[in-house]
Amino acid sequence: QVQLAESGGGSVQAGGSLRLSCVLSEYICMGWFRQAPGKEREAVAIIHSTGDLSTGGHTYYTDSVKGRFTVSRENAQNTLSLQMDNLKPEDTAMYYCAAGTRYYWNGSHAYCRTGPTDFDYWGQGTQVTVFS
Repeated sequence: QVQLAESGGGSVQAGGSLRLSCVLSEYICMGWFRQAPGKEREAVAIIHSTGDLSTGGHTYYTDSVKGRFTVSRENAQNTLSLQMDNLKPEDTAMYYCAAGTRYYWNGSHAYCRTGPTDFDYWGQGTQVTVFS
């Protein structure tokens, strides 16, 4: 069974940075979700095990974090990271690491599916709070 463990959450002033880490064995689709109080869980950044577009994979970012967040995989450390820069109060949420196998192939690249139900394994979450 895949076990995931997140770390790196905390409180930071708007404009600051945090780096989340998740220890997990390599899986086909790996990513970060977040859930704010009263809101649905949403995908933040998801990476396919093949890597980025240059190696046949696609990395997904939700629109609100594009240009500010970067997801990366460090295979030697079995770690999935999320570098979050220029944080905003609306980024406040519980952040979850997740792993799954569901993706589709468009003929040239592999795209992981991005719904919470497309992922099979979840960490317990780490809280990120951004104050203005």
